[in-house]
Amino acid sequence: MMIIMRTDASPEQIQGVIERVEMNGLRVHLSTGAERTVIGAIGDGRPVAQDQFLHLPGVDRVVPISRPYKLASREFIPENSVIDIGQGIKVGSEQLLLIAGPCSVESRGQLLETARAVHEAGANALRGGAYKPRTSPYSFQGMGEAGLEILAEAREITGMPIVSEVMTPELVPLVAQYVDVLQVGARNMQNYALLHAVGESQMPVLLKRGLMATVDELLMAAEYILSHGNRKVMLCERGIRTFESSTRNTTDINAIPVLKSQTHLPVILDPSHSTGYWNYVTPIARAAVAAGVDGLIIEVHPHPEQAFSDGGQSLKPERYAELVCQVKAIARAIGRDVDAECTPDG
Repeated sequence: MMIIMRTDASPEQIQGVIERVEMNGLRVHLSTGAERTVIGAIGDGRPVAQDQFLHLPGVDRVVPISRPYKLASREFIPENSVIDIGQGIKVGSEQLLLIAGPCSVESRGQLLETARAVHEAGANALRGGAYKPRTSPYSFQGMGEAGLEILAEAREITGMPIVSEVMTPELVPLVAQYVDVLQVGARNMQNYALLHAVGESQMPVLLKRGLMATVDELLMAAEYILSHGNRKVMLCERGIRTFESSTRNTTDINAIPVLKSQTHLPVILDPSHSTGYWNYVTPIARAAVAAGVDGLIIEVHPHPEQAFSDGGQSLKPERYAELVCQVKAIARAIGRDVDAECTPDG
């Protein structure tokens, strides 16, 4: 439930309500807005008499939360959450977040070349996998900590925050030393031990939707992270598995407005994984911006034909620059913007 305090509620009255909530065995999640304070009372589903809170000093009203996910729900936080991901970059505002970079860190030269190129094109965050979950055990698995060190060097050079995947709870402390955003991949969306670990880290988290997960299941996964008091969660639609075989996955454009209506958390789209082919990436990125997405995460490689992983879905830097200018035009048409300089002809 949400206990909404009056605008003139004193700190002592707020503390009194918090103590009553805790007496009932509920966890408190405090949200302090510009005008009033909202106290979220989260339990394990056992019935709690709501009337006991109505007559406490300073309480305006008590509102039940109908969704199974509480902290992720717009019923709990009606306004869009704006998350600072480091280096002064925020997501969830009118400015679109553009994350770009290679699927995996293959070498220092490859990563730094890509980082400089995407930064010049208008990207404001860099992606790159140091640890890679691969379908085949014989495929490239990433450079590990050496890859993280290269990513950190790229941040020093470009000023862009770093997004990189973490695969196990044990790796969270190590990866958190080097990056700004912990990515939870599609295969790990329901790895609950990992969700608890990234929640406890208090780091910004990019949570990718599972290959066969529903929107509600994605939001319940986000709830695990939020339950640790970590509200810096971004949701990523990256395509779902259907009977269609002409693309790697099926991009669920519907999920963007659905998520924006149901949660306050920022929504990112990954058109690289959702299509699997570089020539489909730009059209789907344009569609996502028109649908209201808060950011894009796109794979870019200077030599995709030589890429160790996902070369077929990676854009060359010049194609990425074209994409940025196209989505900038669409963003402006719907009252948003992209921080990039584009020539009149795009």
